[in-house]
Amino acid sequence: MSAHQAVGASGRDPAEITLERVRDGDVDITDVRIHPDTLEHQAQVAADHANPQLAENFRRAAELAALPDAEVLALYEALRPRRSTAAELLDHAARLEAAGAARSAALFREAAQVYERRGLLR
Repeated sequence: MSAHQAVGASGRDPAEITLERVRDGDVDITDVRIHPDTLEHQAQVAADHANPQLAENFRRAAELAALPDAEVLALYEALRPRRSTAAELLDHAARLEAAGAARSAALFREAAQVYERRGLLR
């Protein structure tokens, strides 16, 4: 397996992130937010170690890393039991698909079906 160089979402090398730079305001949130490539690397490690469920979770996280924080939080809230209707979950799926987040969209479509079957829809 090839070596992976971790970088923040900004592309900055983590070795450049120091307490002094944080205090000076030279570091912002994108410097410490995980990069989708790092999540994909973690997914590959999980897959290589026979953990496909964890690999899939990392791949969904990589998709979501590109979205604004408020949108990700709203998606998590929508997935909580009795917080959404089936139509709302499917709307989220359509938006995720349009944003290139096919794995996450599939999760929302599956949630709509499972929540309906288990009586967990709003």
